[in-house]
Amino acid sequence: MKTAVALAFLATLVSQISVVLGVPEWYQCDGINYTGSKSKSSTLVKVSSSTQSPTSSTNTPTSTTTSSGTTATLPSSFRWSSSGALVSPKNDSRNIKGIKDPSIVYYGGKYHVFASTAVASGYNLVYFSFSDFSQANSATFYYLDQTPIGSGYRAAPQVFFFAPQNKWYLVYQNGNAAYSTNSDISNPSGWTAGKNFYSGTPSIITQNIGNGYWVDMWVICDSANCYLFSSDDNGHLYRSQTTLANFPNGMGNTVIALSAPNKNDLFEASNVYKVGNQYLLIVECIGSNGRYFRSWKSSSLTGSWTTLAATESTPFAGKNNVDFPGGRWTNDISHGEAIRDQVDQTMSLNGCGMRYLYQGLAPGSSGDYNSLPWRLGLLTQTNC
Repeated sequence: MKTAVALAFLATLVSQISVVLGVPEWYQCDGINYTGSKSKSSTLVKVSSSTQSPTSSTNTPTSTTTSSGTTATLPSSFRWSSSGALVSPKNDSRNIKGIKDPSIVYYGGKYHVFASTAVASGYNLVYFSFSDFSQANSATFYYLDQTPIGSGYRAAPQVFFFAPQNKWYLVYQNGNAAYSTNSDISNPSGWTAGKNFYSGTPSIITQNIGNGYWVDMWVICDSANCYLFSSDDNGHLYRSQTTLANFPNGMGNTVIALSAPNKNDLFEASNVYKVGNQYLLIVECIGSNGRYFRSWKSSSLTGSWTTLAATESTPFAGKNNVDFPGGRWTNDISHGEAIRDQVDQTMSLNGCGMRYLYQGLAPGSSGDYNSLPWRLGLLTQTNC
């Protein structure tokens, strides 16, 4: 009898603890006044589970496993299936011509997307969220020039949770490299006014940028340091760094991380991800058939970088390796971001079953670059 009572008490206690703790859920880029090339350039898989802290009022993200539950590895080649155009500008008073440069995380049962809005006069930022991609185009737009981020030139966002400070960071370009912070990613009015990483353009960039523009900032951290990658539309990829403890302050030691004799072979929109024990670098390039991504790999964020899928004929993602089951709506696979396995500063990604939100452009589009009708689509990796 005593044993039965004890077991009943234990069962009740476990039940109460489970309620308290909760359970896991299933959860421009071209520079200002860019006048270059006008040819810039789905099946869904189950996202990884995510456990959230029950004690934090800001719903602090914690680490997640890869969707397969196995060690992430990089394949030697890539193949993709694309959705149709999923997100277009709203028919509202903003008269936005294009939506571009998406950054995306899946957190709290929703996809959170930040993107550039393009009009003839320039760029700013927008936020929207949805629980399923079928709802993406109907999601409410929150224009971030109405927040402390403010009006003026803002473009090419990157969002991530910086675990050491328990804050979300939104990194973007404003003529410099800027950032804003927020305790709650779902509250667009909560972003702080922007601050710059640098007091001015690093001298090594000034010396090598030529007629290009300093664009497309990307932050990734390892266990000791945080690195900021950026491009110049002139064949150079730059890397700066500061310590994890000092981030976002002290960004410096800017070097050329990678370069190409032909600027179109290393143009802009770099992403860097941690995949298992390696790092994956992708950079947008301009080819004969539109925009596409080349890729490299390294065992360290400081390089050196070894080519992975790095030609227009065998790219990371481009016209030659993307299928369109519903009909091809774009030849350009351009600036975007993968849906990561973790939302934190490590930019961790599973190398198999990747999904990538990108910007595409209807073939034959022409006119003022800032007025081109960019739309967002989703790639799903199919060769693993």
